[in-house]
Amino acid sequence: MESWLTSLITQSLAYAIFIVGIVSFLESLALVGLLLPGIVLMATLGTFIGNGILPLYPSWIAGILGCLLGDWCSYYIGLYFKNWLHNLNFLKKHLNLLDKTKSLLHKHSILTILIGRFIGPTRPLIPMVAGMLKLPLKKFFFPSILGCILWPPIYFFPGIITGITINIPTNTKNDNFKWFLLIISILIWLGIWLISKWWKIKKIKNKNNMNFFKRKIGWIAFIILSTGLIGLILIQFHPTMLIFRKVLSTIL
Repeated sequence: MESWLTSLITQSLAYAIFIVGIVSFLESLALVGLLLPGIVLMATLGTFIGNGILPLYPSWIAGILGCLLGDWCSYYIGLYFKNWLHNLNFLKKHLNLLDKTKSLLHKHSILTILIGRFIGPTRPLIPMVAGMLKLPLKKFFFPSILGCILWPPIYFFPGIITGITINIPTNTKNDNFKWFLLIISILIWLGIWLISKWWKIKKIKNKNNMNFFKRKIGWIAFIILSTGLIGLILIQFHPTMLIFRKVLSTIL
């Protein structure tokens, strides 16, 4: 997948921007987005931004447009094909996820649409379910736009950092910089992921049958995330960080 993207992206800027829009559209499209590895595809595109192959702001705009198109297509698919969707075997297999999404949209529609944009399984599902529930457009419009503005750069970011880091020349002074930055990035992302798991487990009343890891997941998430953030502060004093900031500033 990455080699295919590279060959197309390096051919012309128009192809590259078009691919960003298509990936964003498919990631947001009802049901289709469930089958695609969103974080992998967007992070891969982010590495091209970090490498200087792709410009950030045109890619961001293409991502917003593709995302909005996917959201609104999904909304109207849910609105006009509600009965057909209920009969799909795929949705029947994920009935619990569908029911939870409906419940959240009933209780906190705006927050659910906004936060759901950043969670893989719910990203292509929430706009479709909003259409199935005939959620008023005024409740769907604002969080959809805000989510689509914020989503591309957040998902690009790990790839941008990777792209910049790979291209920093290696010498005796910065030999370990790349590894430090990689470990810090993993710790921060792992900590955030564990916090999302802790938030779900927190709602479970009976925790007696849970293993030690699940019972202590909140503390584990706190320790891992804190370690990553402390590492992020300390690495600012590494000499190579000046080079990193300089390259990042040229991208931004």
